[in-house]
Amino acid sequence: MTMDLKDKKIVLGLSGGVACYKAAELCRALTREGASVQVVMTEAATHFITAVTMQALSGNPVHTDQWDTRIANNMAHIDLTRGADAILVAPCSADFMRKLAHGACDDLLSTLCLARPRAVPLLVAPAMNVEMWQNPATQRNLAQLRADGVAIFGPAAGEQACGEVGLGRMLEPLDLLEELIAAFQPKLLAGRRVLITAGPTFEAIDPVRGITNLSSGKMGYAIARAAREAGADVTLVSGPTALPTPHGVRRTDVQSAQQMHDAVMAAVGGQHVFIGVAAVADWRVVNASDQKMKKQEDGAAPVLQFEQNADILACVAATTSLSGWPYCVGFAAETENLVEYGAIKREKKGIPLLVGNIGHHTFGQDDNTVILFDETGHTVLPRADKLTLARQLISEIAKRLEQRSLLK
Repeated sequence: MTMDLKDKKIVLGLSGGVACYKAAELCRALTREGASVQVVMTEAATHFITAVTMQALSGNPVHTDQWDTRIANNMAHIDLTRGADAILVAPCSADFMRKLAHGACDDLLSTLCLARPRAVPLLVAPAMNVEMWQNPATQRNLAQLRADGVAIFGPAAGEQACGEVGLGRMLEPLDLLEELIAAFQPKLLAGRRVLITAGPTFEAIDPVRGITNLSSGKMGYAIARAAREAGADVTLVSGPTALPTPHGVRRTDVQSAQQMHDAVMAAVGGQHVFIGVAAVADWRVVNASDQKMKKQEDGAAPVLQFEQNADILACVAATTSLSGWPYCVGFAAETENLVEYGAIKREKKGIPLLVGNIGHHTFGQDDNTVILFDETGHTVLPRADKLTLARQLISEIAKRLEQRSLLK
């Protein structure tokens, strides 16, 4: 666990809505990430979940009344946000959006939001019926909140408690957690478009068998999340994995190396950065069977014929030579002589940056050690969890993009 919110003070506001049940799981997730959570509830929120529940999960007294005498100076609307790192209202009802947009302050939570120091960001997770969300009045309030610098998380689309389907669902707790963590990350790639490949590929032998590798996709998915946290618009082309898509990332699923090549080449136009993390098969089976291969009575093994797959990184690098974009980053997994082979491979690929690691020490693991190879030599990033390494890599890429811009 990265404990991304360690020592952060989060004011978690709950307004009225059935999505309050998700706030309980969100509160627990925040504390697990090291945050100190102060819960403030509207009177309407207490009809959906109790203050007792939220106090048990947060470990702090819950505040619902702006006249709360537990605050020595009777100024809960002032004291609760001093020293806070962020205010997150989840769920944020249509009515509470109205209050925020128009500066209303008729209860503790709305008054607290209005009286917060300017340095404390206000983040809201809308939750309401689809028709309420689409109503012009709500959309006007939404536009005003955005103009005022309020961050809007969601909403999501799907089945709602009322039985209707559409936009308006509050984001799931883990998605909100990712959004909040991202809010604290520097926006090093703001305005950039990043294309990433991740996971293994699968080369069919017959309809039920194939050749693959041990890549779990964890590093590529961590990089996709880190790039999105850094403000980039991220597209992820993924081989077969069991990993959830990082929140806010577009994902295209493929199986074979050829499918991955086709998906990448279709998406590469207009990208600023390409990061080829996927463990792509070097060869595919030419004589794959349309039917399941049966064992032979004489014990003879099938004879497989192979041909080389296209080098996706080389194909993307070729487009770079014409337009100058995207900035290409490759990955190389070796089993020996990583420093020597990594430097050779970067030059052979003709790319500015290559990330090397020891294959059997990283596949399927939650942490890793990597070496960055560029024209100046190599730099070792010490062993850490993959998300930490991903953020370090994104920072290194951002530095190189800035240097590249200064040289032009």
